[in-house]
Amino acid sequence: MNRGITLAGLMMGMLLVAYWTSSSTLEIVATTTGLLSVWLTARENIWCWPIGLVNVACFFVMFYDAKLYADMTLQIFFFAFSVQGWIVWLTRRGADKVRPTVRMSSTWRIWLAAAIVGITVAGGYLLAAYTDASIPYLDALVATLSLAAQYLLSQKIWESWYFWITVDVLSIGMYMYKGLFTVGCLYVVFLAIAIAGLLQWQRGMEKRQSGLATGLKQTVISP
Repeated sequence: MNRGITLAGLMMGMLLVAYWTSSSTLEIVATTTGLLSVWLTARENIWCWPIGLVNVACFFVMFYDAKLYADMTLQIFFFAFSVQGWIVWLTRRGADKVRPTVRMSSTWRIWLAAAIVGITVAGGYLLAAYTDASIPYLDALVATLSLAAQYLLSQKIWESWYFWITVDVLSIGMYMYKGLFTVGCLYVVFLAIAIAGLLQWQRGMEKRQSGLATGLKQTVISP
């Protein structure tokens, strides 16, 4: 009940910000569906994915209008990863509602870090050389980190929240600079939810590990 009241309050706050900043209908729909999707994701609710698909479509159009081409292209990958996440979260879940959260391996971290650096440099160069993108390298960095975060999230990997926290911090400055004030304010809320999601998923992992350890102990000592 308290969580529902909190979400309703956040929604109302975002609508008030949208009104004060004279935001378009598209921007309002994008921010509200984005907020709801991230909120549900932090709570491991499978409905985060279909709502996220609506959010992706809105942001695709909005980023095209703002000439943030890397972020616009990113929405195509987000759509694919959202469909993938919807499927993955419902597989190998046992008695749980969704697939249990897992940690990223050390090998994965090394390869992912190298890929992020390479794609960001290449993407920033292409945006600067062949488009009229206003902040090409920052645009490319945010897009690359977002892509990595969304893929990890679709695989139910805990470290995805660290990527989202970084993306949120960078996005707040970028969208405020571009005059997308409602979206900028939304990312402040996203940052708070991402931190909460990180902690909640961690508690879920610890609870599950504790339950497995207890079950193993009972099996060992059973006559």
